[in-house]
Amino acid sequence: MFGRLLWKMLRSNRGRLAVALVAVASGATVISALLDVQFDVERKLTHEFRALGANIVISAKSDRQVATPGVTVASNSADLLTESVIEQTLDSHRTPDVAASAPFLFSVARVNGTAVVVAGTWLDQLAKLNPTWRIQGNWIASREDVGQCLVGWKAAQQFGVVPGAPIGLDYLGRHAQLRVAGVIDSGGDEDDQIFMNLPAAWELTGEQFYISLWQLSVSGTSAGIESYATQLAGALPGYDVRPVRAITDAEGSLLGRTRLLIASMIALILVLTALCVLATMMALAMERRKDVGLMKALGASISRILAIFLAEVGTLGAVGGAIGSVAGVVLARWVGQRVFGAAIATRWDVFPLTIVLMVCVALAGALPLRLLGRVKPAVILRGE
Repeated sequence: MFGRLLWKMLRSNRGRLAVALVAVASGATVISALLDVQFDVERKLTHEFRALGANIVISAKSDRQVATPGVTVASNSADLLTESVIEQTLDSHRTPDVAASAPFLFSVARVNGTAVVVAGTWLDQLAKLNPTWRIQGNWIASREDVGQCLVGWKAAQQFGVVPGAPIGLDYLGRHAQLRVAGVIDSGGDEDDQIFMNLPAAWELTGEQFYISLWQLSVSGTSAGIESYATQLAGALPGYDVRPVRAITDAEGSLLGRTRLLIASMIALILVLTALCVLATMMALAMERRKDVGLMKALGASISRILAIFLAEVGTLGAVGGAIGSVAGVVLARWVGQRVFGAAIATRWDVFPLTIVLMVCVALAGALPLRLLGRVKPAVILRGE
């Protein structure tokens, strides 16, 4: 009997209930999409900030001179780092959050008598450290390939080389003949540099097993990056381990603001949806006074009557939440493509969460149904 009454009530007020259903489904769609974004925003922002390059740098102590990008100094083993020590430490502190990691040895060589900054590194990690760099030609996939190099586009124009062309480097009487695998466009100082694999740089400079610095690209929040840098600093007391604060601080600040914005929008949508359901239920409560009066006259208790109406509202919230959850997946993917350039991952736990939220909102909007408890059967039966 309860189910039949519920079905009749849903069918008898299809117009008003349809308006409330559209409101609930619309709210559920946006909330479902925002929850998907909320749960995935850290990964997406981390991916976006990783495009800015390395965010942890290991170098010599600040009271010692060390070669860095854009600063051309002659190599000196007293100012350099021992590559094997850092590599062993990083291996012992390996974590999935390290997206890319590579040592760098900077020196000043000459091409046809013209000075140029040469960076020896692991070329298979270079693209991972700098995902926004563009290349004409091919990346070098093996760190053992000592016969090829990458050239910044400004240096390529200066020396008149293209992918596939040979290029000769001279450094203090040592000579290296390489082939240009690709010409890179970084948008920075690296466009004036030449990149070669580290073993080839050691052979050219004679600085065997030494490096200028080590760069890491670490995923996670700013607090997580700081924590990992602190762990490395404790394991490398003779070195300067520092996060690039301009990146980590900006990432943490943006992540916090984004989460606050999403939470505020969800709260606002829940309130607006509840108000829409409230207005619909107010109108229905006024229309159903005669039905309630008749049910009371037939002996139905007010708790039983309210249970029927609350079941109606709960069904409205559940159906609207289910529809909105499915539509929210599509909306979340659209937002991901437009904002992050990649689809937002679908979180299946968002489906029941969205449905529960919309049922709660619908029940909160059913407060006018309390007015039905004041209906007097005698007044209704007299037609007043």
